[in-house]
Amino acid sequence: MTNSGLGGTPDVLRIGNASGFYGDRFTAWREMLDDGELDVLTGDYLAELTMLILGRDLRRDPELGYAKTFLRQLESCLGIALDRGVRIVTNAGGLNPAGLAAALRTVGDRLGVPVRIGYVEGDAVRRPDALTANAYLGAFGIAACLSGGADIVVTGRVTDASLVVGPGIAHFGWRRTDFDPLAGATVAGHLLECGAQVTGGNFSFFTELPDGGRRPGFPIAELRADGSALLTKHPGTGGAVSTETVTAQLLYEVGGPGYLGPDVVSRLDSVTLTPDGPDRVRVSGVVGTPPPPTLKVGVTRLGGFRNSMTFVLCGLDIEAKAALVRAQLTDSIGADGLEFTLARTDHVDAADTEAASALLHVHLRDGDPKRAGRAFSAAAVELALASYPGCTLTTPPGDATPYGVFSADELPQDEVRQVAVLPSGERVDIPPPVVTAKQQASSPDPGTDGQATTSSDDGRPTRRAALGEVVGARSGDKGADANLGVWARSAAGYGWLREWLTTERLRGLLPETADLPIDRYELPNLRAVNFVLHGLLGQGVAASTRFDPQAKALGELLRSRIVDLPADLPAGPVENPATPTADPGRLGGGR
Repeated sequence: MTNSGLGGTPDVLRIGNASGFYGDRFTAWREMLDDGELDVLTGDYLAELTMLILGRDLRRDPELGYAKTFLRQLESCLGIALDRGVRIVTNAGGLNPAGLAAALRTVGDRLGVPVRIGYVEGDAVRRPDALTANAYLGAFGIAACLSGGADIVVTGRVTDASLVVGPGIAHFGWRRTDFDPLAGATVAGHLLECGAQVTGGNFSFFTELPDGGRRPGFPIAELRADGSALLTKHPGTGGAVSTETVTAQLLYEVGGPGYLGPDVVSRLDSVTLTPDGPDRVRVSGVVGTPPPPTLKVGVTRLGGFRNSMTFVLCGLDIEAKAALVRAQLTDSIGADGLEFTLARTDHVDAADTEAASALLHVHLRDGDPKRAGRAFSAAAVELALASYPGCTLTTPPGDATPYGVFSADELPQDEVRQVAVLPSGERVDIPPPVVTAKQQASSPDPGTDGQATTSSDDGRPTRRAALGEVVGARSGDKGADANLGVWARSAAGYGWLREWLTTERLRGLLPETADLPIDRYELPNLRAVNFVLHGLLGQGVAASTRFDPQAKALGELLRSRIVDLPADLPAGPVENPATPTADPGRLGGGR
């Protein structure tokens, strides 16, 4: 076991997070440093859409390609972090970690603060016609930079959890084959990566939070040598840390029980959550297995151009009015690339125009910027005096904008050269894992076809109410797919949920998923069921024309559906979920 000057104690490393995405709370870095003790402070800036933004920046200026906001955030607190011995680890380097490292040195020089900076490179790979193509690297390059004396470590595309796993490796001396500690740290990193989402942000039961969810604090993981962690936040900050807020984040953007990473596969079905006092939840028991022999590669490409116009349809004959617009625009510019979405926001016998109106959203995607631009928007505006009664639009005519497409493939780990550039300038090659295992596809549970899992229509007395009275949910995007995690608030609730919420029933509650391939996994330790909805987001977030392009609201839509709830099913906060009541043989895929 080692302690590479990261602070903390030999047994505990205190890691905080100050950013969950490019655009997160600007003041969080300073707040996390001012509000309490830390050994390491991390910041996550990269998402699929962010890589597109940075790719366009880099095309415009070869010195850019990183998250510029991070520079401004650090100006106000770099000296504080160094004085307190807090190490900083961030993936804000994006497509140009060397460029961000150089810019940070300039900031340090201007402030009169000498700073030792290391960075990790090697994630960029070649793909034909790609705007960006980057392998998701692991944590050992970060660890090498910290062990080499870096005050700040900058990376490009690493997995989000690696920002936490890397300091753990440097501090505790974990080896490549210490799979359980690596898996535990990976779960801790997944919990921290989205910032305030684990402390009450975007939480289904936000009205129960002490401050009503007004300004949740940012999270901290007290990481231990065995990979377990205690999730908490600085005293006096908003929000809360509970088994439910932690469960919600654990279910965010995951698939089957085997959570794949470049250094380890973490078994989500082994996670145990235990309350440990106010705003303190212990995360333990995580089992790790060897990582896959391949790395995920995220690829972004320019997909073409798009434009949108919205028509307001008021009063009677809403469907006929929408049909007229469809016909007129199709006659004018052709059907290729046109999409129409009618949002029935209108109310019968409404007393004002807004309440009586529906919205017809029209989207056009095309490789020709002229057709998708003024040709399309002008054709829509020209209907103002020649279409349905009361015709009006909410959008002025405008030019088309480019959109991107995200896809993912794989590359053998030994074909990617990860390099840690130490503060001294020394370049250290980071070898790939010695032990890997080809991953078998996670097997969805038998309820996937909606027949092998029984319904709970068993004669119990029921009441009509919103599903969300007894379950929470968290949903998100993964390329073209979306995940939807649903957890029960009680042991009795989980016993009902796992039998009742089949894939077939989900299709009925969410009709837009009716024709999609859906995988369903049970996570008894979390009292949860997770669904992966394949293809819901089309070509990904940047290209999506859905009203909810990242599927963030999908879970709340499900919770709002009125269903037959068992009358004896308790609502209200969850008790300790550490002891599942479910059949341990129904763990979902992989076992």
